[in-house]
Amino acid sequence: MDPGQRPRLEEIRSNLIARIAEAEREGWLGEIEGLNIYLAAAEQKLAQLDERARRATTIHLGMPSFLDIAGRTATLPNRKQP
Repeated sequence: MDPGQRPRLEEIRSNLIARIAEAEREGWLGEIEGLNIYLAAAEQKLAQLDERARRATTIHLGMPSFLDIAGRTATLPNRKQP
């Protein structure tokens, strides 16, 4: 799934919740059952996006860079050239 579709999925979920509430008020039992199936699918897709985002997060382990390691200089005594 494309993470860019998350806002659309959230909109669909909100719409389904509103439609389920309307169906409950009107007593449309068959409609409620079908809408609940779609709602579960939308929530599952959102959970998949959350899981993918969690796994894709890079964790910095604090590895030293070359400059941190080799940043020290040594001073050698002056030698006379032959």
